[in-house]
Amino acid sequence: MSIIRGWSLAPMTKTLSAFRLFLATALASLALAAQAQLSIEITGAGASRFPVAIPIFENEGQLPRGVTDVVRADLERSGLFSLIDLGPLALPESVMPDLAGLRGRGADAVLTGSVVATADGRYDVRFRLFDTQKQAELGAMALPMAPAQNRIVGHRIADFVYEKLTGLPGYFSTRIAYVIKSGPNFELQVADADGMNAATALRSREPIISPAWSPDGQRLAYVSFEQKKPIVYVHTLATGQRRVVANFRGSNSAPAWSPDGGQLAVVLTKDGQSQLYVLNADGSGVRRLASSSGIDTEPFWGADDHIYFTSDRGGSPQIYRIAAGGGSAQRVTFDGSYNVTPRLSADGKLLAYITRNGGRFQVAVQDLATRQTTILTDSARDESPSFAPNGRMILYATESGGRGVLSAVSSDGRVKQRLTVQAADVREPAWGPQPR
Repeated sequence: MSIIRGWSLAPMTKTLSAFRLFLATALASLALAAQAQLSIEITGAGASRFPVAIPIFENEGQLPRGVTDVVRADLERSGLFSLIDLGPLALPESVMPDLAGLRGRGADAVLTGSVVATADGRYDVRFRLFDTQKQAELGAMALPMAPAQNRIVGHRIADFVYEKLTGLPGYFSTRIAYVIKSGPNFELQVADADGMNAATALRSREPIISPAWSPDGQRLAYVSFEQKKPIVYVHTLATGQRRVVANFRGSNSAPAWSPDGGQLAVVLTKDGQSQLYVLNADGSGVRRLASSSGIDTEPFWGADDHIYFTSDRGGSPQIYRIAAGGGSAQRVTFDGSYNVTPRLSADGKLLAYITRNGGRFQVAVQDLATRQTTILTDSARDESPSFAPNGRMILYATESGGRGVLSAVSSDGRVKQRLTVQAADVREPAWGPQPR
């Protein structure tokens, strides 16, 4: 949880960690199955959606579970595509489809495919994408698949279609992390980007906050209060191994990975109030990044090798940036008196953050080249924005019906989704990188 509503506009005495602890422990105790899945509801779609046909693949019935239903669900959930129903007839990858006829049925693109069994008990999934308007093939691919890998392969095919038709990399093969409050327990969970395959990485009776993905997607840094104080851990997901990387006197919070995964920016109070430090990913080599008379917190390490952060050094919470090697900080946000939680898109063009607007806390995005700012949400208690790897969608936490939910909004504000777990509070989202 990263919004700083505990800060006043007068000189502040509360740290972000204390605020987070207050909110986390104030969450309602609600029942939840440990492996509960996120359900995703589309609450807003693009004004014009691209019509695409995804018929069943030839021989897909041989598989224990289908592939094309995963592809369809991914594309429809993006809010950018409408699906043209061609009925139960398969369109094999080896046969040139009737593009003019498909165009007449309203499809601007069509995906054909075949599933071919191999001698080792696996399958080859072969597919081709066509533009019916240009009467041209846009690309083809073959993916090997074990019988239980229908979802992995389906996500990869959806990524392929998304990229060919939008020009942006898809994000369906990525994962998200988030924290669930269930009864007295906090659970750090990891799930596919569509909310499926949720697994608990850590369960604790104390708050877990600020999960951050390593650039390789193999580790999560986060803050746990299991020792009755905020400590920064790095957690290897494949093995479950954890390492304490920041456990200094006072508060240790808000980890943010360097682009190469070798370092972390953190917020420590070991020398007084909250200030920015950088240390190696194993916890060694700690160095102070900046000195401020105010509170510096919520770092995010951009691909431009600058660290963006929240500070009240100018009298009210605003976003600044500083070179990762140190130096003077420059103010980034100027619209409004309260702007916190900076998150940069992977291409470095957009800055998402939380702004206070008429007493409501909402997700905003700033074009860093033009400094044009747009408020993307109409809710009142948004926090923790996190970009998808392609910069198209922003995942964030908010409230609905008195409980925490996750939502997502496109960077232009047109596509909106809501992700919920039945009868549970969900907070602290972090969108993982593209799988390598």
